[in-house]
Amino acid sequence: MFSPKKLVKMATVGRRRVPPSSSSSTIAEKGHFVVYTVDGRRFEMPLSYLHSRIFHELFRMSEEEFGLSSEGPITLPCDASFMEYAVSLIQRGAGEDLEEALLSSVSSAQCTGRLR
Repeated sequence: MFSPKKLVKMATVGRRRVPPSSSSSTIAEKGHFVVYTVDGRRFEMPLSYLHSRIFHELFRMSEEEFGLSSEGPITLPCDASFMEYAVSLIQRGAGEDLEEALLSSVSSAQCTGRLR
């Protein structure tokens, strides 16, 4: 039988993104940050993603739509499927032209799917 400490250690080894149902905490693992999408999905991202133009734009849009708050989690004005696509671009190391195309086509309304 495993001790509780060993089970916790085994469950967290190598974990990059915490599924939304497994934790409602806004605290991220060391070297990561947490954001939420408007549909309530939780994403835990490496700090290196903060250098991405995509995240810069999403944070700017979030500030415009929701304002700045020192309490509570950061909510980005997009749904989970958009966030997953944006993260896939960052992970693949998409070129500046692809990031620029994504950013030029995105507005707050388009990002959350309200214009579909």
